Amino acid sequence: MSGNANSGTSRAKRKKLIDSGALLDLLIILAVLVVVKQSVLLFSYLYAGPASTVSAMVVATILLRRRGLGWKDLGFRWPENWLKTMGLTLLSMAAFIVATQTMQLFADAFFEDVGMSGRFDHIEGNLIAYIGIMLLVWTHGSFFEELLFRAFIIDRTSATFGGGLKADIAAALLSSIFFGYRHYYYQGMHGALITGAGGFAFALFYLWFGRKNVMPLIFAHGIFNSLGQTFRFLGIED
Repeated sequence: MSGNANSGTSRAKRKKLIDSGALLDLLIILAVLVVVKQSVLLFSYLYAGPASTVSAMVVATILLRRRGLGWKDLGFRWPENWLKTMGLTLLSMAAFIVATQTMQLFADAFFEDVGMSGRFDHIEGNLIAYIGIMLLVWTHGSFFEELLFRAFIIDRTSATFGGGLKADIAAALLSSIFFGYRHYYYQGMHGALITGAGGFAFALFYLWFGRKNVMPLIFAHGIFNSLGQTFRFLGIED
């Protein structure tokens, strides 16, 4: 009898290792990001990503409120120390560069670099298009992507597996793999690997300081994208 009781207790403990509520939140957001993007891709190559992140932000906000949470609980708050924030922003950018350049050595050896597949070619010399893309850079490409791919996905994945170091690392890996996949449709496997490596660097920084304040990662992401789009507008190879 005691053996059956112990077995039942062990099964109960194993079940508690999975937070079904957090898992459901995670699956819903991943589904929204995939389904909306794939649907919009049928009509627009440029706006599929932004449409999916806007949709996911709305749904994620609702899900968090249902749990009694808000984006502030995931690190989205105004910096109290701007000097420290700028320092962490620069450090995040340096780590991103190291991670992506290291992965590029591997990607170059096995996959063709297709660049951006012409997705942003219309920006060169086009001021109206440049202004429009910069609006996307500082919404979809910085705030929304960091809040979704770092804050929300990492928080919900870690919570799914009960938190702790192992759960955090698994969450960082999942978020970076999914982040790389998100860029596959126009960057190919070469770009997906490099982007995923950069995403993993950002994920580790989120685990370090982003839960308290994700703004350095948002700033770093926005600065990188701003530089890239500015180079394209000016006709400079980045």
